[in-house]
Amino acid sequence: MTREDLSPQYRCSDYLGLLFLAVLCFGCGDASSDSVNRCRYSGTEDATASCLIATQSDEHYVSQALAYFDTLDIDAPRESVPSYHEQVARWEWPPWLKLTGYGRDAMNNTAAALRVLDPSTVPVRDCRFFESQPFARCYVEFEYRNGPCPIYEEFTFNDQGEVTFIEAWSDLPGLLPQDRDSDPWAEDQDYPRIANLVPGLGNETGTSDLQSRGMAELSARFPDVADFAQRAENWEVAWVRELGQVDPAFFEIGCGWEHDGTEEP
Repeated sequence: MTREDLSPQYRCSDYLGLLFLAVLCFGCGDASSDSVNRCRYSGTEDATASCLIATQSDEHYVSQALAYFDTLDIDAPRESVPSYHEQVARWEWPPWLKLTGYGRDAMNNTAAALRVLDPSTVPVRDCRFFESQPFARCYVEFEYRNGPCPIYEEFTFNDQGEVTFIEAWSDLPGLLPQDRDSDPWAEDQDYPRIANLVPGLGNETGTSDLQSRGMAELSARFPDVADFAQRAENWEVAWVRELGQVDPAFFEIGCGWEHDGTEEP
C-alpha cells in the first residue's frame, strides 16, 4: 500500500465497496492485529499514533499536558495554552460526552466558555512522560463548587510536539478501564484507548483524513473508530445529540458526587 493509495476521494459506491472489502479482510493485512495500541499503516498518511517516537524532551510533553489543565483552571495564567495541532480532538469516555472538541479554535473556545459557565481549578496534577504514545499521561483532580472530580487523561503528539489527541476517563471504579494497582499508567498493550486507533495521528504532522482508506478499514473493524469519524464530521451537532441522550446526572456520576435526583439551583 502506498501513500497514493490512501488519498483519493471515493465515490459513495467506492466507499461502500471499501467497507465490504475491509470486513472480508478481517483476519488479514496491516489492520488485523488484536493489539489495540500497535503501529498500523507505518510510513503512510494513515499511520496510527503508535508509529511515532518522541522527538521532543520529556519535559516538553509534560509541560504541554499541564498547560492544557491551565486552560481549565481559573487560577492559572491565561497565556498558558498548549501547542495544539489545527485538527486536535478531545475524546471523553462515558459518562462524559465522547467527542467534546475538534479543532484548535474549538478547544480554545470551549475552554474559555467553561471558565465562565462551569469554573474550576485543577490543584492536583500528576503528569508523566512515556516513551510510547500517548507521550503524556496524567492523574488530576478538578475542584468544582460541588467538590473534587478525579480524572485520568492522556495526550498524543505529532513530530512537532503539538497535541493532536486528548483522551479522558473518570478516575472512579467501574469507569476507569485499568486496575490502578496492577497497571496505574495504562501500559498494557491492549489498553482500550482510541488515540492509537485513529488513522493519521501517526504521520509526521498528525493530520487525519476522515474519508481515507485506513479510516474506512479501521472503522469496519473497530466501532469506536467509526463513531469518532462520524462525530468528527460535525462535532458540535454530535455533542448536542449526546448531551440530549445521557443521564442528566452524568456530571455527578463522572465525578463521584452524591445525587439526589434534584436539579442544581
